[in-house]
Parts: sequence; C-alpha cells; structure tokens
Amino acid sequence: MSATRQDLESYFRPLQVYEQVEEKIKAEIRTGRFAPESRLPSERELAALYGVGRPAVREAIGALQNEGLVVTRRNSGTYVTASASQFLTDGGSADQEAGQSEPDFSPTGTLETRFILEPAIARRAAARGKRDRLAEQYLSQMETIVDIDNLEQRALWNNSDRMFHRQLAVMTGDALLVKIADEVAKTMDQPLWKRLKDEGIYEPNRIRLYASEHRFIYESIVLGDADAAAFYVEQHIKRVRRDIAPK
Repeated sequence: MSATRQDLESYFRPLQVYEQVEEKIKAEIRTGRFAPESRLPSERELAALYGVGRPAVREAIGALQNEGLVVTRRNSGTYVTASASQFLTDGGSADQEAGQSEPDFSPTGTLETRFILEPAIARRAAARGKRDRLAEQYLSQMETIVDIDNLEQRALWNNSDRMFHRQLAVMTGDALLVKIADEVAKTMDQPLWKRLKDEGIYEPNRIRLYASEHRFIYESIVLGDADAAAFYVEQHIKRVRRDIAPK
C-alpha cells in the first residue's frame, strides 16, 4: 500500500530540537539509565550532556510530563514515573493514545516568531489609534485574576492572554496579519505551551505585572504612539521568555 502524502510529510519532517532531546531521554528510560522513580539530572546537566540549550531541555521535560513519563516537583526536581519504563518498553505512546498526530511547536520558537511579528503589529495598530472592545474585554479579564492556582482562573488567564495578542492584529485592519496571528494563537493553546507557561508564571505578583504590561501595550496603541507600543511588546515578550524558557 502506498504511503499517503500526510504519512510522507510526517516521515520526512525534521524533529525540533526539544523533540530530539525528548527522544534521547526516552531512550535512557528504556535502557534503565534513568530508572523508574529516579531523579533526572538537572536541566543544566542535561543541556551539557546533549549539547543543547536549557530551553530545549525544559521543553523536552514538559513534553514528557504531558505524556505522563516524568513528574516535576517544585524545589525538588524531575522524576521518572514508576510506569514509564514499562510503558515505553511495550511501545506505548501517550500521544498516540490521545490521537495527537502532530507534535506541539517549540514554545521558544513561538516566542522568537512573536518577537519578530508583534512589535510590527503593534506599530500598525497604533497607526490607526482606535479603541477595541474585545481587546479591552480581554484586558479586564486578565486584571480580575487573583488566584492563578485556581484552574478556572488559570484557564481564563491563558485564553484572555493569547486572544488579546491575537486581537492586536485585528486592530491593524489587515486580514493577512489576522490570519498569521490566528496561527500563532493556536500554538499558544497547545499543551506544551500551557505547561511551560503555567510552571513559569505561577505567582500572583507576576500575573499582575503581566496584566500591567498588556495595559501599557494597549494604551500606547490607542494613543497612536507606535514607538512605545513596539517597545512595550518587545519588553513583554522578553520577560515571558525569561520566565518560561530561561537560558
């Protein structure tokens, strides 16, 4: 039976760096080097071992957490789950069981793309200098969050955050930019992005700071100050990267 186009594209798709690290860790679990319930080396140690940056290691660990193969305990480290070795030896794949055919995009890659696009989007939106009802709604929702450990508030925060950034593209009035922003917003709704964001941004004070940064971006756009809008977007994305993908 001939392979479908989708099969061929999947077969020839180059693995993202975090996927390569993920596969190496899985191999170590299979061979017993990383035994069930043992603590993994630190992010820095794994980065040195595999010759990659810490962001790739953090993303790989996040992907393994989503598959139920490791668990991270704050201020303690990351541990292989009791069933991980047997699960991998049996050829199991949590992604396959969940019906996931495509891997999540690297959050670091998403941030790099956003750093290129969003300052330009903010400048275009500032050129129009108009208020936007939905952007203000998302801002208000973010400003109501007081308990990020509450699952409902966390979900509201994540959705309001990503949709606010998408709405900035709507404020440009450019349909192509909106389409591009839609794709970026999808990556910010993927499990790996959510996990790294939830683990990196978990303090109430940090949430309030993020909400303030969003407010600065929006008000600069409404005032027509393109330089300020682009500056605040750049600083915000740099902060997100420091929080969820530290070097």
